[in-house]
Amino acid sequence: MESAQFAKGQSVFTRRALLLIGVQTTAFGALGYRLYNLQMYEGEKYKKMAQKNQVSTRYLTPPRGRIVDRSSIEIATNKVNWRALIMPEETSDFEGTLKRFSDLIYLDDRNLERIAKEMKHKRRYVPVMLKSFLTWDEMAKIQLNAPTLPGVMIDVGTTRDYPFGPLLAHVVGYVAPPSEKDVAKDASLALPGMRIGRAGIEETQEPFLRGKAGSVEMEVNSVGRILAELNRNEGVPGDEIELTIDTRLQQSVKNLLGEEAASAVVMDCRNGEVVAMVSNPSFDPSLFDSGVSRAQWQEWSTDPRTPLINKAVTGVYPPGSTFKPAVALSALQAGSINPHDRVLCRGYIDVGGTRFHCWAKHGHGSVDLKAALKFSCDVYFYEIARKTGMENIKKGSEALGLATRLPIELPHSQVGLIPTPEWRKRHGHHWNGGDTIVSGIGQGFVHVTPLQLATYAARIATGRAVDPHLVRAVDGNVSDKEKPDYWPELPFPVQDLDVIRQGMYAVVNEARGTAPKARLNLPGIQMAGKTGSAQVRRVSRALRESGHFNSQNLPWEYRPHALFICYAPYDAPRYALSVVIEHGNAAAQVAAPMARDIMRETLLKDPASIKKQSENQFRKSKETPHAAQAGSSAHSDENNQDEKGYNKKEKAP
Repeated sequence: MESAQFAKGQSVFTRRALLLIGVQTTAFGALGYRLYNLQMYEGEKYKKMAQKNQVSTRYLTPPRGRIVDRSSIEIATNKVNWRALIMPEETSDFEGTLKRFSDLIYLDDRNLERIAKEMKHKRRYVPVMLKSFLTWDEMAKIQLNAPTLPGVMIDVGTTRDYPFGPLLAHVVGYVAPPSEKDVAKDASLALPGMRIGRAGIEETQEPFLRGKAGSVEMEVNSVGRILAELNRNEGVPGDEIELTIDTRLQQSVKNLLGEEAASAVVMDCRNGEVVAMVSNPSFDPSLFDSGVSRAQWQEWSTDPRTPLINKAVTGVYPPGSTFKPAVALSALQAGSINPHDRVLCRGYIDVGGTRFHCWAKHGHGSVDLKAALKFSCDVYFYEIARKTGMENIKKGSEALGLATRLPIELPHSQVGLIPTPEWRKRHGHHWNGGDTIVSGIGQGFVHVTPLQLATYAARIATGRAVDPHLVRAVDGNVSDKEKPDYWPELPFPVQDLDVIRQGMYAVVNEARGTAPKARLNLPGIQMAGKTGSAQVRRVSRALRESGHFNSQNLPWEYRPHALFICYAPYDAPRYALSVVIEHGNAAAQVAAPMARDIMRETLLKDPASIKKQSENQFRKSKETPHAAQAGSSAHSDENNQDEKGYNKKEKAP
């Protein structure tokens, strides 16, 4: 019986042992299969996951290209900006991390709103900027608390810096954070600190200035602390843009304009380089980098002098009598007059029951073309406009650069208008004789920009269809526009242009000319020009004939604009200039002396000649350095004189 019981117990033990062995075998087999599967089939997957925990790839914002003036003075550059970033994919609790960060480093509501917006639209591998311009104390706090701030890191970036502030704001423009639409077009714009040009050269040269993003691979531990840098690709910095602007001259022009709401454009009339472009008043472009406050925007937008508008290219004005040379050239080209035809000016002309006055109450008597320009006789130009017709005037004016789209490297430039009967008809109105009469003296519907006026003066001076431009070189590659023979000749006979030039010379330099205050009074140098006063509201016949009308007594916003165009030296044109003073009233008293002072400063500084001299000196020093240095003092007087013998070493205040 005992043996039977023993046999039975042994049988039970054997079954249990076999069961246990089977379970163990199955378990080890499953584990072995899993290990084999992990190694052979899923090994690469987990290897990548492990590397992801160990290696973090972060993209680098490329340095934006510099903008320099014609003398290589920096006018838009970058400055260091220490900032705190967070990598969303490296933290499992973004809200908690942000809360701990804000307990350490104060974040205002505006920053918190921005962060929330960026988190909503950015991909998790793109870092989000928490705060920029960190102090040393703030950076120390972040480093000390790094274990509790997973994904947060300190990064050195750049921010845009404008050393001359408002002086060049309208030319250079500004940068601002990209919009959602911008990021949708180019994902690299989502990088922290990335900015996009919103005005001026910053906007039009954006493709050259932006550069290409780089990347850096870093070894990190489990809490995201950086252990080592493994690999770095710096990306491609933006190109350097060299402008034609002379910063010293720009400052001088700005000082001369003072507090006037005005604009001035100075061009090298041989090749179209814009050496100065001032729109007054201006604004601080650096404020747009971090965002303009509501109060500041309100102040700018309600200022009647419009500081945000670049008046030189966006402002449109009736040209007034500065338009008369264009009317005269159009009439000569159309064959409706010759320079010796005379018109009797009694101080007015009656057309269709309406009396149109000359600015000289008692008239100018019998005048030919040159005298009409010299005295700015309205009646003469009423008559020749009527004979020539608006279609011909429009054709001639556009050839001179008026009311055309000039290829300047600035956004939002306006075209202006030379009206015609067809244009009037398209707008549902009838054209009458009076419309042609007032257009003949640059009033009515005629509108142009200050940049067009400077181009117009340059084309008259040289006889070539020069276009204005601001970009001299991109990444050291100089534009073909710098060559004077690049520009084609105008479609006007030389003798016709000469008559206009003689009339503009007489305006400034002969007795009874309308702009004696524009005389340069420099040895051997004369200037040719034309005044213009453009009404902004109609003066009734009764008020004008009463003898009591004085526009100076009107409120500022109702006074006429004061304009002046000119070029110098007269017999070897180098610079052309336009000045527009909003509501400046009398051009001969305000705009003409202003233009004189600006032209004087331009000739004294002579930026085109200085640029050429510096290039020549550099080239000689590269070829024969010692000879160039030895000869520099011996020829200093000669090198500082232009072709008229004017000493450029003399400096203005």
